[in-house]
Amino acid sequence: MLKMLEDKILALKSELGYRLALWQYRKNLPALARRDRLILDSLKKDGVYVTTLAELGFPSNLELLKAANNQMSGMLVTDSDRTQKLPEIYTVTDLPEFAAWGTEKRLLHIVENYIGLPVAFQGVHLRKDFPNQHQFGTLLWHKDSEDRKMVKVIIYLTDVEEKHGPFEYVPLSLTSFPALNSYRINYKLWQSGYLGINDAQLKEIIPESAWKSCPGPAGTVIITDPRTTLHHGTLRSQERSALFFVYTANPPKRPELCTQYWDDTFARPKVVKVPV
Repeated sequence: MLKMLEDKILALKSELGYRLALWQYRKNLPALARRDRLILDSLKKDGVYVTTLAELGFPSNLELLKAANNQMSGMLVTDSDRTQKLPEIYTVTDLPEFAAWGTEKRLLHIVENYIGLPVAFQGVHLRKDFPNQHQFGTLLWHKDSEDRKMVKVIIYLTDVEEKHGPFEYVPLSLTSFPALNSYRINYKLWQSGYLGINDAQLKEIIPESAWKSCPGPAGTVIITDPRTTLHHGTLRSQERSALFFVYTANPPKRPELCTQYWDDTFARPKVVKVPV
């Protein structure tokens, strides 16, 4: 009982310190152009903003795509006999083309305004997801846990239709406090050990008609807060390849969950020289 009380007091002190830091840092937030404030407003309202590399127009777009396509050519082919096919993930944070895109000043300014504190670019994964017929892992509806608020930028490297398993989410207006759904979803997640809930369980709370799927051509960019937004990858019958860039406050609430973006948790590809 005493340990539980101490933990609650520490959690309260941490939360108060976080709120104070947000208030103190407001004056330091960088100014945003109108086009980027639209992204920020959508993140705050819905938890997701969908755009394209072309619309963002970052100078590093072309080199990023060249490097990603070169790395994808060396990724493994899945064993089709497995019932649960795990994704193939490469950590490419250290490769200059990926780091340059992930630290574009405009993008960092958007992220900083959303998180409200100095930000850390945690890293980037190149990921190939394989066909699966049953929900498990990130195919379950879930929320990420690295920080109180965070930003994940997903870039489709291949065309993604329903058969490829697009990113899918529930708008924040349907799942955030003080809506009753917020408590019901959080309880379901707690029951699962925060591993995630399946489609049938979510339908008991949020009708499928309210779920938002995000198909799109190669070059589609999905900017989301995976901590506050209930989301998952849908079941697929064909492969999907994408990049996942991750941002948190500096430091994040749970730094031990962020090491996967730059340590040896996942394979590191060989450095491939990108053709000029």
